[in-house]
Amino acid sequence: MTESRGSKVLEIHDLCVSFGVVTAVDHLNLDVAQGVLVGLIGSNGAGKTTALDAVTGFVPATGSARFEGHEVLGMRAHQRSRLGMVRTWQAVQLFEDMTVRENLLVAAEAPGAIKLLAAAIKRTVGKASHVRIEQVASEFDLSDALDRKPLELSLGQRKLVGLARGIVASPTLLLADEPAAGLSTAESVRLGQQLRRLVDNGLSMVLVDHDMGLVLGVCDYIYVLDHGKLIAEGTPREVRADASVIASYLGAVPTTDGQALNGAAS
Repeated sequence: MTESRGSKVLEIHDLCVSFGVVTAVDHLNLDVAQGVLVGLIGSNGAGKTTALDAVTGFVPATGSARFEGHEVLGMRAHQRSRLGMVRTWQAVQLFEDMTVRENLLVAAEAPGAIKLLAAAIKRTVGKASHVRIEQVASEFDLSDALDRKPLELSLGQRKLVGLARGIVASPTLLLADEPAAGLSTAESVRLGQQLRRLVDNGLSMVLVDHDMGLVLGVCDYIYVLDHGKLIAEGTPREVRADASVIASYLGAVPTTDGQALNGAAS
């Protein structure tokens, strides 16, 4: 159970996801408190993304997932999003024929996507949304990119646009799936600083990523999955020293400064 800075935002109990005879997530228990950055790690196929899919409404699941007191497993994905639960995706999915500003406008307000897309194209979204977009773009160092199209940006910038699109609607909880995939070491360090700043300002977050330097460096608490089962949880120091985690996943973990984090180290 996470060390709380505030009340619990997300409480997952006995979450299970099966595809035929394959159990992808097996009785997962996980908590996220307000203002806490929680890591969810494991090897490929461990069930990390499937767990996010289940919580956000993209695959059916059993068990319980309570978001700010609401049981969400019976809700559709857009209903969960409107409660304040937003996720990002491994692949950056942006509107390539629209500017960064227009991509953010689509996510700036709660009504349906079609209405928002039309409003973004016509630039009829309210002034408050434009102000919010400028604010978020500044936080992610994207102000100079607002009037450029995604294909004109680096992969690192495109990843930041994807995160900014999740943040612009002012969610309570952000579930970020592999935001550092494909980034250079310097870009990953910068991303970690930005994620940490968001959480320190009150956002709750679940981070799934294979960049162990990033996860161990910015997360407050970490859960480790192996073949759908939770095998360890704790602070970064505790997880790094856990024998089962070292054996199944970590080993010697490179940090963002090029040094190694030895799993057996205290």
